[in-house]
Amino acid sequence: MKNILFTHSYFLRFDPKQWQLGQPYPPLGTLYAAALMRQHDYAVSLFDTMFSSDPEEITQAITTHRPDFLVIYDDGFNYLTKMCLTNMRSAAFSMCKIARAEGCKVIVSSSDSTDHFAEYLNEGADFVIIGEAEHTLLELVDHIENGDDDYSAINGLAYLKDGKATKTPGRPVLKDLDSMPMPAWDLVDIGQYRETWLKHTGYFSLNMSTTRGCPFKCNWCAKPIYGNRYNSRSPANVVEEIKLLKDRYHVDHIWFCDDIFGLKPGWTRVMAELLEKEQIRIRFKIQSRADLLAEEDTVKALAEAGCENVWIGAESGSQKILDAMDKGITVEQISRATTLMKQQGIKPSFFIQFGYPGELKEDIGLTIDMINALLPFEIGISVSYPLPGTVFYEKVKADLKKKTNWTDSDEMALMFHNTFPPSYYKQLHRYVHQNYHMHLAKNSLVKLVRDPLRANSKSLRKALSVFYHTPATFVEGLRLRKLEVEK
Repeated sequence: MKNILFTHSYFLRFDPKQWQLGQPYPPLGTLYAAALMRQHDYAVSLFDTMFSSDPEEITQAITTHRPDFLVIYDDGFNYLTKMCLTNMRSAAFSMCKIARAEGCKVIVSSSDSTDHFAEYLNEGADFVIIGEAEHTLLELVDHIENGDDDYSAINGLAYLKDGKATKTPGRPVLKDLDSMPMPAWDLVDIGQYRETWLKHTGYFSLNMSTTRGCPFKCNWCAKPIYGNRYNSRSPANVVEEIKLLKDRYHVDHIWFCDDIFGLKPGWTRVMAELLEKEQIRIRFKIQSRADLLAEEDTVKALAEAGCENVWIGAESGSQKILDAMDKGITVEQISRATTLMKQQGIKPSFFIQFGYPGELKEDIGLTIDMINALLPFEIGISVSYPLPGTVFYEKVKADLKKKTNWTDSDEMALMFHNTFPPSYYKQLHRYVHQNYHMHLAKNSLVKLVRDPLRANSKSLRKALSVFYHTPATFVEGLRLRKLEVEK
């Protein structure tokens, strides 16, 4: 039986913002691939880099497991790996070289390697899998085991042929997701994840995927792994895994990491009914779209299933910018979805994006006004980030020069020419956060004045924070206006 050592290239310590946040999720995509290979009688093990300090640590794992193959398989469900951070790319290159020097066949699958397969091949990878990878990996390893060195018939593969990088035709995405085995959760040191979550949040969360792909066509969003096709697991299959995670790992909360959760009509309602039948109560958060959440029945079904937080790509309060992005939503839908979620006890959270080409001061003002008026539970602010394979990337690639990726997720560097200089958008990030917290505090103060009998220590602290956030917002606003004048 041949041995496969799986790993991935996301090192939490290399991403200071995420390390401080302390909410890591296991590499779900990696666990799916390991489960499939084990189902086909390969011996599998995992070197989980999540809590590691140095890619050199893989040497010990190679010594322990003596693998025939090292598979660097990044989690395609996690937006942090989709960003292709240069810290993680360098780590992947190092692990490729180490494993190859130890005599392993090195196979890589990630968003970054799909976009830059020639670089990975030149840095020590024997093969790069393009796109959705599990079945390509199985076919490739079987092929190697059979002693066949002609790889041209394996779809979804890149490798060096006569010293040059060559790529085979793409592989169709998997439609029957229920045919995949459950992720190989047993390979993960769940205790380390639980300890970190409890220390930082007081509860324990794990990640699940119910779908692959996204049928929408936002022109800045890259989909190198699962593409624009949208395929879904059955509600029964999903509930089976929820039950497993609760029974085996005593999970308190689940992050459904789909790009779009519950898109199929009636899917969420069926899941809610199955959870009720199984007497399972689980809190969860999802990602969705404003237009999909503008219907009361949909939002109600989510609430009944246990959804407590929904992140939507609000992106901008300017309809002009939403249209330029090809978002396919309206500002009115964002408002209605937010209102409906709050009515059902769901916390709406916004992804906000500044710096899209053509965005002017007035558009920025509309976005800030939208945040202040709707007061989402949380906001995640970024600047427009060009990813290869997108319409947006093609628009700005002439401006990108040498820098095309961030080092870590908090870098916030605008990498192309825009209305304002990069320093303005970094300060805008600080200002909008302070302004948002000021408005949250004001809202809490109003509630406290209207109904003082319902006050507790938490609501009182939140209301009184207005005396901190108001002057802080003023100061950050002055700094922002100074940069605006200096542009």
